[in-house]
Amino acid sequence: MPAGTIKIAADKGGEFSAFLALPDSGSGPGVVVLQEIFGINFVMREICHGLAAQGYVAICPDLFWHQEPDVELCDKTEGEWQRAFGFYQGFDVDRGIADAATTLKYLRNHEACTGKVGAVGYCLGGKLAYLMATRTDADCSVGFYGVGIDESLDEAGNISQPHMQHIAEEDQFVPKDAQATVKSALAGISPVTVHSYPGVDHAFARIGGAHYDAKAAETANARTLDFFKTNLG
Repeated sequence: MPAGTIKIAADKGGEFSAFLALPDSGSGPGVVVLQEIFGINFVMREICHGLAAQGYVAICPDLFWHQEPDVELCDKTEGEWQRAFGFYQGFDVDRGIADAATTLKYLRNHEACTGKVGAVGYCLGGKLAYLMATRTDADCSVGFYGVGIDESLDEAGNISQPHMQHIAEEDQFVPKDAQATVKSALAGISPVTVHSYPGVDHAFARIGGAHYDAKAAETANARTLDFFKTNLG
C-alpha cells in the first residue's frame, strides 16, 4: 500500500482517515503519531515523513473524526486557533484512545511493519501518548508537552513498557504545580523517563511555531529517536 491518506475501520462502526508514510526500504518498525489540536496538518505529515526517513512506518490517525472528519488547521491565525480549541474542548479522550489503539493494531498487522509499534504525540497527543502507555500494548511511547496528564495519574501504575515524556518548564498550558505533580508521580515508575526543558514554552518542537526552540527541539528529537532505536529496533 503506498504512502498517503488511507482509511481505517473503527471498532464500533464507521471509518476514519490516517496519513501513512513508508521508509525507502519498504518496511520497518511502526510509529503511531498522535496529533496536536490542529488535526492532521502539514506539521503532522512532516513528522511522519521524518520518521519514515529514519526507517519507520509512520501513521497519523484523524482523532477528531467524531466531531468533523479530516480537520486540518494551523497555528497562524486567531480564527484557526479558536476552531482548534473548539475541537479540543469537544474531544472525547476515551474515544480518541480507542481510535489510537485501533490504529496501533492496524499498523502492527500492516505488511510493511515488522510487528513492533511505538507511539509519539504532541500537545493533546502528548497526553494520549501517556494513555497509550497505560491502556494499550504499544511497545513504547513518547509524549511532547502533554496537556492534562496530571488528571490521569491514577493510571500510571499500568505502565509496563518504556515511556518517555518531554516537559516544557514554561508551558503556558501546563502550570508548574501540574508539572511537579506529573514528575513526582512518574519518578518511581521504572519504565518511565522524564526530560524537563528549562526556559521553553509549549510546542517548543513545532517548527515554524511561535515558541519553537531549535536547541531544545534538537535535543528532544534526538532523545526520541534513540529511544525508538533502543525499543523498536
